[in-house]
Amino acid sequence: MQQTHFDEKYPVYELTLPKSETTAVSASDIISRLKANVDSNPSAAFIGLFDHFAHTKNLPEGEIADGILAAQHIIFCFGIKLPGPRVMAVRPRSIGVTEFADQFVINFMEPPMPMATNAMESWVNALRDR
Repeated sequence: MQQTHFDEKYPVYELTLPKSETTAVSASDIISRLKANVDSNPSAAFIGLFDHFAHTKNLPEGEIADGILAAQHIIFCFGIKLPGPRVMAVRPRSIGVTEFADQFVINFMEPPMPMATNAMESWVNALRDR
C-alpha cells in the first residue's frame, strides 16, 4: 500500500491489486468484503454504497477514463468521539474501489484517527489473498 498526496494536499492510501493476487472477481465483490469488515467492527457504522461509475455515466457531461469498468464507494463512520463541530468536516469515511480489466485500485483518504487508519489499511491489505 502506498501513501501519496492527491492534488498535493490530500493524504491518500492506495493499493493497486492485480486480479491474479485476489480471489475477488469484481468491484462489487471487493465492496462486499469491505462491508463485512465494517459490519464486524464495533466502532464502525455502515452508511451506504455509492456507484460512482453509474452516476458519472448518467451525467450529460460525465467523463470516465478509458479502461475503468466499475467505480464504487463504501461509506461508513468510526464515531468513537465527537469532540466538536470541526470533526464533522472529516467524517464520514469511504473507501473507493476502481476496477480495470486486470486490476483493482483501492484507495481512501487518511483519517485523522490512527485507529481508523490502521483498520482501513488492514482491511484493504487483506484483499490480497492469493
